[in-house]
Amino acid sequence: MTPNEYTDGVAPELVVIPCGARKLDHRARAADMYIGSYHRACRRAAEALRPDRLVILSARYGLLDLDDEIEPYDTPHGAVGAVTVGLLRDQARTRGIVALDPVVVLGGARHVTLARSVWPHALTPLSGTRGMGEQLARLAAMARSAA
Repeated sequence: MTPNEYTDGVAPELVVIPCGARKLDHRARAADMYIGSYHRACRRAAEALRPDRLVILSARYGLLDLDDEIEPYDTPHGAVGAVTVGLLRDQARTRGIVALDPVVVLGGARHVTLARSVWPHALTPLSGTRGMGEQLARLAAMARSAA
């Protein structure tokens, strides 16, 4: 499996990765805030795809560039204060990324559903997996294939 098998060998214009439940306990760049193994595995796989742009889909803040500074939070998807489809669409328009293609979304079903509200054409290499273990194995294979 090659890293860009999902995009016909073309580096994606955008890769969207999930936030994570494990976070630092102080204000930090989005790139540093999420410290859980799942987020890190998604990040390694995303970087292997060599995208033009990489963003994090935060359950609280929506779309984050790696250098965006944020406070830690404990807001799961669907909770009061969680990001909405409307906010995501507005953020994508404001950031000038709504029309990018190809777009790859890494993450579980909730992240994919939210991201597809903005990018219905997004490629989702983790779809069809049967749980976290299979997702982590697929992410590791994507990261290894670039090495």
